Amino acid sequence: MNTLQAPTAVVMIRPHHFRSNPDTISDNAFQTTTEGPADPSNTALQEFDTAVKALRSAGVHVHVFEDEGSDTPDSVFPNNWFSTHSGGHIAIYPMYSQNRRLERRWDVIEELKRSYRVQDVIDFSGLEEDELALEGTGAMVLDHIGRVAYTVKSTRADPVLLERFCTHFNYEPMAFEARDSQGRDVYHSNVLMGIAEKFALICLSMIVDPARRAEVAARLSESGRDVIDLSEEQIANFAGNCFALTGNDPLLALSARAMEALTPAQIRRIEHSARLLPLSIPTIETAGGSVRCMLAGIHLSPRKRISQ
Repeated sequence: MNTLQAPTAVVMIRPHHFRSNPDTISDNAFQTTTEGPADPSNTALQEFDTAVKALRSAGVHVHVFEDEGSDTPDSVFPNNWFSTHSGGHIAIYPMYSQNRRLERRWDVIEELKRSYRVQDVIDFSGLEEDELALEGTGAMVLDHIGRVAYTVKSTRADPVLLERFCTHFNYEPMAFEARDSQGRDVYHSNVLMGIAEKFALICLSMIVDPARRAEVAARLSESGRDVIDLSEEQIANFAGNCFALTGNDPLLALSARAMEALTPAQIRRIEHSARLLPLSIPTIETAGGSVRCMLAGIHLSPRKRISQ
């Protein structure tokens, strides 16, 4: 079983003061402040804990870290501030919004060093002083097998930083513009698409340039993957914000809302090579992210057997 694209372990941050972040709503069309409970903190914690239990029951190793800070409303989405890579590499990213910069946790990195073989940590976060951002595997959807970084152009994915990341970590950048039918830019690549070992989900129609759209589709197909084309409505329901994992069997983690948006034919194509693992997180989704955003994949070699 190839786990390069689908890790066996993840980091998740348990939020104690979750809320829809007022500093990010201006350019996140997926975010809302009108749905969900008046005080979403307890409900979000319940959703989080249930999701962790489901992932562990499916055989995924989940490292949970508590966030009791009151100034980090988006801390439940750690995939934006760090990523891990085979060969023992970790990247730390600069964030666009001021309060999201507070999410970086060096205790998380130190724990990863204790549990896994880490060769180096490349920290790009100092470039925030120049108002540059590259929000990790939210801004980039990485094909770890084909070494391609699919990236929607946005204020959260600076092109110079993208080139630096790709040069250092040996990925080919593939950047493109993506918008919805109302002309709103897609803020993060990982709401538009997700890549597993044998298939990819993507809304091709939201890629603005027809020539670039064809290039992205061709590149995904050339990798041998079944390209499952999603609708804009499915993207609005977070169907693209999914994550391939390896537990007791190959998995595709996504939200219950996302799974409900998929057609029976699309589900059959996914289930040809992976089991769908739906997680119910409606409150957390009001913050504009879904299951993929909650999971920071660990692509590192363990020092010893990891206990859950």
